[in-house]
Amino acid sequence: MRIIFIGTGEIGLPALEALTKSNDHHVLAVVTQPDRPVGRQLKLAASPIKEAAFKLHLKIYQPEKIGAAASIAQLRYLKPDLIVVAAYGQILTKEVLDLPKYGCLNIHTSLLPKYRGASPIHSAVAAGEKQSGVTIMWMDEGLDTGDILLQESVTLRRRETSETLHDRLAKLAVDSLLKAITMVEAGTAPHIKQDPALATKTKKLKKEDGHINWDRPQMEIDAHIRAMTPWPSAYAWIPQESDHKMLKIFTTIISHRAKGKPGEIVRVDKHGVLVAAKVGGLLLREVQLEGKKRMHAAEFARGFNLPVGLVLE
Repeated sequence: MRIIFIGTGEIGLPALEALTKSNDHHVLAVVTQPDRPVGRQLKLAASPIKEAAFKLHLKIYQPEKIGAAASIAQLRYLKPDLIVVAAYGQILTKEVLDLPKYGCLNIHTSLLPKYRGASPIHSAVAAGEKQSGVTIMWMDEGLDTGDILLQESVTLRRRETSETLHDRLAKLAVDSLLKAITMVEAGTAPHIKQDPALATKTKKLKKEDGHINWDRPQMEIDAHIRAMTPWPSAYAWIPQESDHKMLKIFTTIISHRAKGKPGEIVRVDKHGVLVAAKVGGLLLREVQLEGKKRMHAAEFARGFNLPVGLVLE
């Protein structure tokens, strides 16, 4: 099958590589977002999908707007049988959706209709979901509102983070996509309507979404920290007279015995830094002060002179 692959984020990498290795399919081109400035020096950086496409010697398009007339003309010229989309970052117009012979399939990392939108993995971890998965859906003009072709699920592990779940779902997406394409070719692919009454939406995350609200039960804070790992990273502010320092928090152990104000440091020892929450507390294990290296919380506390009684904000 002649396929155009459209994507930007890392979640689509295993699927793209699998399609290029398949003897049954031919990847005509890859469409991805234009290079964007990143970091403090704002150097232009290619998307993970562009970097992979370059190594795979694939034709690459980077339109500012995929719905522009010139972009549509380029894609139409390729005469695709199918378009596969994974975490692209732009809504496809009807003109693009109508280009391929068999339509457009999207790889979405949730069990739709739950967690539509930009951050389904983060949302599932933060909510303490027991299950997540991959949905291969027929694309329409809405945001993740198209018919479901197939779904495959995974059980979230006890200490699941967005990073670990992302990697598991990226691998699961390969088999799911290849199964779906086989069904499309055979004419047996179903169109299962989503129930809009069950739909939930997620937003695109910003850096400030990582900020920890200590006035919550420790289980919710722990889930928030795991959901924000590795990006945008969960963090708290260390109050100081002259300036506040950002402390990123990566791993914790749940405590049921911590007593103190929400955010108050109640114990510092070789095991880490125990911080009180609204209910119970969290033993901070791995942290990173802004501008410094990631380290064990006990080591950080010794070097920074983090006192008991200090309230993190």
